[in-house]
Amino acid sequence: MHELFAENQSFRANGRLWVEGPADRFLGIGRLELLERIAATGSISRAAKEMGMSYKKAWDLVSSMNAQARQPLVGTQAGGAHGGGAVLTEAGAQAVAEFQAMQARFAQFLADETARLYAAP
Repeated sequence: MHELFAENQSFRANGRLWVEGPADRFLGIGRLELLERIAATGSISRAAKEMGMSYKKAWDLVSSMNAQARQPLVGTQAGGAHGGGAVLTEAGAQAVAEFQAMQARFAQFLADETARLYAAP
């Protein structure tokens, strides 16, 4: 395939990975980052703020993931004297780890396909 490309040009395979459910996107890079930030901050609100996302958007994403998963990925605690909070459940931590592993395999696939673009016929 290398003969298709102009000399002195760098081409590469590229793409984004996400997991879709029957009705909605389940997990992708943005949702992964949201889950990671919830785990780090203990708060959907703080995670959303760090991402430049509205609280409503973050809550809608968490609600969508929780509804689609066999077990909720994020657990919440109502506000009170000490405020509310959010934590990744065991299922949430597992989903993060599995998607990160899938991302690594996908990145390797893209690297391998890029190498094939320049392989001799």
